[in-house]
Amino acid sequence: MSDLLKQRIQDDMKSAMRAKDQHVLATVRLLLAAIKQREIDEKVTLDDQNVLQVIDKMVKQRRDSITQFQAAGRNELAEKEQSEIDILQQYLPPQLTDTEIDALIDEAVSTTSATSMKDMGKLMGALKPKLQGRADMSIVSKKIKEKLN
Repeated sequence: MSDLLKQRIQDDMKSAMRAKDQHVLATVRLLLAAIKQREIDEKVTLDDQNVLQVIDKMVKQRRDSITQFQAAGRNELAEKEQSEIDILQQYLPPQLTDTEIDALIDEAVSTTSATSMKDMGKLMGALKPKLQGRADMSIVSKKIKEKLN
């Protein structure tokens, strides 16, 4: 298992330090701290797939924060969160299109023989490894619900 992604993040931190880019530096440091925290908690060294999970979780947290900040009229904080998402997404694989997501959902429905909402967990379990870091799982969840209803 490689840890190329973690090395790239560490290299980017050094580059941000040299460039004195405080915003990128702060975001990358947060990411490295989250990776390190998970490694300590689970007593493992994270591979690229696990690092992607950490990044995906951080992006999701920021999306949730943006929604809350916008509802409270705090657009400057929402913009800060969005700029952090932009930095974090540089480490994620290219995002899938709606058509690609729909095709993967159709494939998962046929392979798991899902027919109702009771099969939602089975479907998500089959899709998550293929979609990790490549799609917003809340959108995927909505699409699955539409398909099963």
